Amino acid sequence: MWPSIRCNEKGGVMEQMPNMKDYWKEYREFSFAVPEKFSFPLDVFDRWSARLSNSLALFWTDGEHEEKFTFDELKVLSSKGAGAFEKMGIQKGDKVLVMLPSIPEWWEVMLALMRLNAIPIPATTLLTSKDIEYRLSATDIKAIVATDEDAPKIEDALKAYGNTALLIIINPPIHPLAKGGEGGFYGERQGWHDYIKEREGADSFEGERAFSDEPALIYFTSGTTGPPKLVLHTHASYPLAHMLTGKYWLDLRPGDIHWNLSDTGWAKAAWSSFFGPWHMGATVFSFYKKGKFHPSLTMEVLQKYPITTFCGPPTAYRMMVKEIPAERLNFKTVRHFVAAGEPLNREIIEIWKERIGRYIYDGYGQTETVNVLANFRCISVKPGSMGMPVPGFVVDIIDENGNPAPPDTEGDIAIKVKPERPVGLFREYLGNLEATEKTVRGQWYITGDRAYKDEDGYFWFVGRADDVILTSGYRIGPFEIESVLIKHPAVKESAVVASPDEIRGEVVKAFIVLTQDYVSSDALIKELQEFVKKNTAPYKYPRKIEFVDDLPKTISGKIKRKELKLGEFGK
Repeated sequence: MWPSIRCNEKGGVMEQMPNMKDYWKEYREFSFAVPEKFSFPLDVFDRWSARLSNSLALFWTDGEHEEKFTFDELKVLSSKGAGAFEKMGIQKGDKVLVMLPSIPEWWEVMLALMRLNAIPIPATTLLTSKDIEYRLSATDIKAIVATDEDAPKIEDALKAYGNTALLIIINPPIHPLAKGGEGGFYGERQGWHDYIKEREGADSFEGERAFSDEPALIYFTSGTTGPPKLVLHTHASYPLAHMLTGKYWLDLRPGDIHWNLSDTGWAKAAWSSFFGPWHMGATVFSFYKKGKFHPSLTMEVLQKYPITTFCGPPTAYRMMVKEIPAERLNFKTVRHFVAAGEPLNREIIEIWKERIGRYIYDGYGQTETVNVLANFRCISVKPGSMGMPVPGFVVDIIDENGNPAPPDTEGDIAIKVKPERPVGLFREYLGNLEATEKTVRGQWYITGDRAYKDEDGYFWFVGRADDVILTSGYRIGPFEIESVLIKHPAVKESAVVASPDEIRGEVVKAFIVLTQDYVSSDALIKELQEFVKKNTAPYKYPRKIEFVDDLPKTISGKIKRKELKLGEFGK
């Protein structure tokens, strides 16, 4: 493993001195031995329990209450939870929708189901009844785990769908989901199993190993380009392969306290709130607060608690940079910042480095993959770049014929799957063979994202293939224009899409959310257009600008550019 940090003379942490030799040596020599059988609870979590029995596995807080669990304590709770689920009738291979907020029981339930080799389907609590109904119709869900707060939506979905499922309710006695104040419980809900009560009386079941290529868990995609698809991962492709995420990109080790802002319902939680940190024996930190993201609150949490590594979406970093005065951005214990979910603008990375003294290390992957491209602490950061391939993956930019593209030439981001499929790649879109087959072009898995690679091997994001704008014979990636716009002090957020034009076919249109000190005007539109012209090729400037209060986003926080584009074309 390459070196990650070094200390200054006073013992404080400072940025790693880049050494490309470390990267290339690790990349060339890396190999991933996949065992015939594997269990994340038995082979990873419980082994840390044996080695670090009194070390914290989970540190949870809502700002008022704190709950801390050692590896030993979570092992015992999840083993009893597995026994309770087994007694309820959940068996190996059963699909279980886990619709829990960021409460300690989410981690416990996920471990418990994996001990049984049941198949968790994590889901955000922001789902509507229609969303739940869609999931019920998409696959055979045996059971649903939720809190009383979300039970009515689930009951409505089951009624509309016309089917039944085993219903399991979790109402913790301490944190704010409990009625009646601290120590209070919800009353019993008819037709639902009470998980906590049944766990208390259950026998422990530590688990058993499954074949590494058997199904382990399912995630629904975020739906930015169409209806959500069911991404099926094996025990090797996510539970095992996220070792790569925790080791190389998150740069974790025992003693680290890692905070990831992702909702528990999204694959990023598997990346950075579950598998990645626990592969490395680190502590998962969780701060639970309902409602929208507040940059000032996030800053306060980072300053109050002993967090050492932090993972947030680009939106969070953009809002902190745009809304919090520079002198207030000071994080004494955090040694490593990473970002993922969407590409992070170069301007934000440079401002963060200037103010905090640390880079934000952008990483790339999908619900279908573990981390496959990243900026690592052992390589020089090129702000705005996606970084370089993670060991274990051959990643390249290819053309429409499946041939590697020359440097600085736009093409499709692709992962080589022949002659050998890399470990950290999903097995299939469940029940959708056509969609699965469309991801393969010759020897390559096509991610659906466009980028180019420079002469040094760094990748640079252009946009989703469906988002690229074709105007007067030019191809324009929306991310480049958004990255220019974010530099202007008036722009808090932006989304760039194609808009119809009789002469050019399509033109660039920018939807812009303004910072609090600016108001919309024709003069500001002109100013922003001239600003883009001066900071990139003039033909790329947005010929249309519309000021909006908010941008449409998926419930995972990604901007729904497709929705904006369809609105422009009247579809």
